[in-house]
Amino acid sequence: MRLDKLTLLHQLSERLQQSDRLAHRAEADAREAARSLATESEKKEDGRAAIEYGSLATGQANRARRLQEELQALTAFGQKELPRFPRQGPVGLGALVDCSTEDEDGFAERTFFVLPAGAGTELTGPGGDGFLSVITPSSPVGRALLGKKAGDTVEVTLAGEVREWTVLEVA
Repeated sequence: MRLDKLTLLHQLSERLQQSDRLAHRAEADAREAARSLATESEKKEDGRAAIEYGSLATGQANRARRLQEELQALTAFGQKELPRFPRQGPVGLGALVDCSTEDEDGFAERTFFVLPAGAGTELTGPGGDGFLSVITPSSPVGRALLGKKAGDTVEVTLAGEVREWTVLEVA
């Protein structure tokens, strides 16, 4: 598993920045929609709509704030030297982790990147080769994998279903 972690961090940062721009745009659109109820009579008739647009704008502003916090955490993490993990070393923040999973379709491999932000984001390997998922130490998968080593098996509960995963490699 040879992936350039800095390239992956950059890709995640770009995705978070794009989400932030979309959240700001959605907030502005919702605020404009709430203001566009021009006349007093329209405002009275459409009071519920104005409240809903206002709530939507507030939600998008909160989303943008959370994205900014994630970007700051990611930037701070990326400014340090990224940790190196021996193949048999324990999973920690900054690790790339290959896992084998078994489900109704048989065995599959998944790769995770343990980072302080960006949970659930799918990243693309170099040249579009494969996908990996960002997990954080506070996520169910992150909590299960932290400290584990190649060969360890963990139980992860996702959507109410317990699954067994085996750590294949840490990098």
